[in-house]
Amino acid sequence: MGRLRVPVDSYSYVHGLKACIAASASHVPASALVCEIHAHAIRRCYGLHTHVATTLIDCYAKLGIISYAESVFAAMPERNVVSWTAMIGCYAKNERPGDAIMLFQEMMASDEDLVPNSITIVSILHACAGVNALGQGKLLHAYILRRGFDSLVSVLNALMAMYMKCGCLEAGRHIFNSIGHRKDVVSWNTLISGYGMHGFGHEAVQVFEEMTQMGVLPSIITFISVLGACSHAGLVDEGKRLFESMVDYNVTPRAEHYACMVDLLGRAGHLDEAVELIQSMHIRPSPQVWGSLLGACRIHRHVEYAEMACSQLFDLEPRNAGNYVLLADIYARAKLHSEVGVLKDLLEEHALEKVPGCSWIEVKKKLHMFVSVDNKNPQVEELQALIGEFVTQMKNDGYVPDTGVVLYDIEEEEKEKILLGHSEKLAVAFGLINTGRGEVVRITKNLRLCEDCHSVTKFISKFAEREIIVRDVNRFHHFRDGASVKCMSPASAADRKTPYTSQILMESISVATLREGALKEEHGERLQKFALQQLLHKPLHLEPEITHGKIQMAVQYFNYKGVDFTFLFKLHQ
Repeated sequence: MGRLRVPVDSYSYVHGLKACIAASASHVPASALVCEIHAHAIRRCYGLHTHVATTLIDCYAKLGIISYAESVFAAMPERNVVSWTAMIGCYAKNERPGDAIMLFQEMMASDEDLVPNSITIVSILHACAGVNALGQGKLLHAYILRRGFDSLVSVLNALMAMYMKCGCLEAGRHIFNSIGHRKDVVSWNTLISGYGMHGFGHEAVQVFEEMTQMGVLPSIITFISVLGACSHAGLVDEGKRLFESMVDYNVTPRAEHYACMVDLLGRAGHLDEAVELIQSMHIRPSPQVWGSLLGACRIHRHVEYAEMACSQLFDLEPRNAGNYVLLADIYARAKLHSEVGVLKDLLEEHALEKVPGCSWIEVKKKLHMFVSVDNKNPQVEELQALIGEFVTQMKNDGYVPDTGVVLYDIEEEEKEKILLGHSEKLAVAFGLINTGRGEVVRITKNLRLCEDCHSVTKFISKFAEREIIVRDVNRFHHFRDGASVKCMSPASAADRKTPYTSQILMESISVATLREGALKEEHGERLQKFALQQLLHKPLHLEPEITHGKIQMAVQYFNYKGVDFTFLFKLHQ
């Protein structure tokens, strides 16, 4: 078009940008082309056109260039629901779920005419799953039912994934069953993955068998999910059988599948077999494959194979400080302190920094984030003091802090203080202080849960008489009565008689309580009845005195577990 001097319009840029992403096998050349078209659009005064800017945000999101997407979004003079959805999706897909949730709330408060569409709902559900924001997820569930989005399988799949990733296996299974004959391969994959994350490997394999019997062909993702489930449950023979069966479904093993198999074999202690599998690969082993071997070497303290894995990882991922830290941990536990010093020098020489540990907890519908050894948070001192009290009692019962995870050359007492500042411990303490007795404490961590935090959390669950669920980068950890347990079994979940949709609706409304003395009790009940009937699409039978004006006045007195009730009220209109 340019050579022929054909004039371009907004659609030319939109389709050209989409073609850059679709035609490029690698994001490296695609990023240069997208930036070139972006510059051309700016020169032709199309850079801030709504459709062009929205497409740019989507392209930059797929390329992982979040800062460029933010710049385009911030400069847009006009934004529609598609623009907001593109930016929310950008955050959700690029491991910034907290920002996605905040932006969604900003969108809902910015314009009464902005109504989330199904893609918005899927993106924000993905974000809620990323940080265990179960309360926000339940609000979205109520909105989905109110707006009729439950007729869309894509929305139900995202809702099922949200519940399972937030630790509610029962709710996820209920939604899966409610999809009925409309289930697609994504529905099955989500259920298999959910069982795997919760440690139910046998159930995951059973669902896989049921899926194939129903005539649904497994995909690449299906095998990643079921092999991962076998790995977490230690089902070596089942995993081997499924891996070998991939050819029967015309699925060629990729690096991700080999990584799952290496993890499966490595966790089970079959390190020699894992190395043989890597050496027999028909494709070049990826960082995930070598990373799985390195993780297994950490479990079994195998120095030789760890060095083999890192010799590859240092070339494939030269800027990944985590590999250096993991090898240093293996050296430290093997008492090879001189090697630990060498790795520390390499980290400093290349200016590499380990990804800081971050943990999220949702309290009263508000998301809170804690960073390991965070001295800027004013609450850290109070939270560490509470954890310190638990640790003191644990020591009386024979607990010894696992200071081996601290690689600094400092005194043991200082190492113990660093352990007190781990992000998941801070999040647990915050949850105990700010939630009611009997409430489940749900935490998400961006890294693996360390052994010391695992031991401390088990003790706290017993002493505080609370159930604590931690989801780290690999799997779920359920703590109850001083033990690490599984969540409710799938069988017992299926035996429940109460319809889960009704339970969600009642929870979404009934937890909203009137401030004491603000309104008469009967008015509070009527207001709850009004909201519930709106959700259920039933006709209203309220007394004339409960007018719209009085409802608006009542909103001023509502305290929806820390969330502005006007936000919820807008969703229910």
